[in-house]
Amino acid sequence: MPFYTKGNVRIHYEEAGSGFPLLLIPGGGLNSKISNWPTQVFNAMDEFKNEFRCITMDQRNAIGGESTGPVPVDDPWGAFAADQLGLMNHLGIRKFGFIGFCIGGPFALKLIEGAPDRVVAAVLCQPVGHNKKFPDSMYNSGHDNWAPELLAQRTDVTMPTLEKYLHNLYRTRPGFVYSVTRDFVRSCQTPLLVMPDDTPSHSYEVAMEVASMAPKAQATVYPWKTQPDVKARTINQVRQFFRAHQPAVAER
Repeated sequence: MPFYTKGNVRIHYEEAGSGFPLLLIPGGGLNSKISNWPTQVFNAMDEFKNEFRCITMDQRNAIGGESTGPVPVDDPWGAFAADQLGLMNHLGIRKFGFIGFCIGGPFALKLIEGAPDRVVAAVLCQPVGHNKKFPDSMYNSGHDNWAPELLAQRTDVTMPTLEKYLHNLYRTRPGFVYSVTRDFVRSCQTPLLVMPDDTPSHSYEVAMEVASMAPKAQATVYPWKTQPDVKARTINQVRQFFRAHQPAVAER
């Protein structure tokens, strides 16, 4: 079971396949972890390992995962990005593609904001975003599910600390993707492929706003996951997207 360690942060990761590297983040909110892949809308590790070097990880402090670290109240999104980029540095990977499911959408945008020269292209699959009808969907999920389970495991954190952490994740940048501003997305030069969803936490409106706002973004058809033939074509669109944007060997 491979781990990457930096200071008091310990990240569990796994790899499969070979070729141009992709960092693949499963959904699950703050419980985003490797064992979630079989229950995702499609298992990207299995889907792309025959053509790409697929890297995935347990996010810091995901319940049921093996990655641990402090609760970074002051910069929660930045800490996740640092964990992800640190893992790629540990593996000696300079340029890579990113596919983020659910909370992986905001993760991708935050990582691109901090390291735009590293992520060559990103897919936002069913990305998390602010839903006007359910404005606290993500906060409530963290508060009612993730936080009590973490408290049961950790004596070094308290509920007030976790409430501040969740506030800084989901309430300091309300109304959009939580991790970055609209101004950043308008300026983002990284190619993006958005795969919209429509649930309390996966805002269709915000997903399409990202797709229309970012200069090099496009969206898949919607709905794409209910009919098997449409779903298969859309997954192949993701594959073609990464093929089109991977750099030549000399540029990696």
